[in-house]
Amino acid sequence: MNLRVVLADDSAVLREGIAGLLRDEGIEVVGQAADGQGLLQLVGEHHPDLAVVDIRMPPTHTTEGIDAALTVRRCFPGTAVLLLSQYVETENVMNVFAGGTAGLGYLLKDRLTDIDGFLGSLHRVAAGGTALDPDVAGRLISRPHRDRVALDDLSSREREVLTLLVEGCSNRMIGAALSLGERSVDVLVRAVFDKLGLPPEPDDHQRVRAVLAYLGPTVRS
Repeated sequence: MNLRVVLADDSAVLREGIAGLLRDEGIEVVGQAADGQGLLQLVGEHHPDLAVVDIRMPPTHTTEGIDAALTVRRCFPGTAVLLLSQYVETENVMNVFAGGTAGLGYLLKDRLTDIDGFLGSLHRVAAGGTALDPDVAGRLISRPHRDRVALDDLSSREREVLTLLVEGCSNRMIGAALSLGERSVDVLVRAVFDKLGLPPEPDDHQRVRAVLAYLGPTVRS
């Protein structure tokens, strides 16, 4: 599938850098915007497969990108959204995830130096999956939670698996990251869901949604 993407970031240098990278990969960049209003106009005009959005844009550089992403999610459900941020921001960003995680991602801009990883996340989100930055996932796992006992009951290895699940990793990806065989990963994933009281799902993205739903009340508190 030939992906059609719009980019929104007030840094023209960063926009052009991402645009060039995507074009080199055969991805069509149908428009670029420097603010949230421009992004919404582009999405309404082109109906792209994916919008790559900086969470902080003019005029206040606070939540304009997040607000625009929420509008895209509500008014243009056929367009996936990949949020980018210079710093870890959880509360406002995770409110976007509260409306559903399919076709939604959040990465730190530092990840752009890992071209293969960035492109993999971009394609996963555009295909309806989920991508969450490892630093963000780690912060969510470590924060106080309404059911701290359940999280404390996880072994160190199970916490590693939970972090990878929140990032959107499949069992195969978890195995590669932790140097584990398929059977070992299956056992660990089942243990994580059992201890958290979450039924395992056959689809990786459904499992990610379940984990994010479990962590969500903490993020929004």
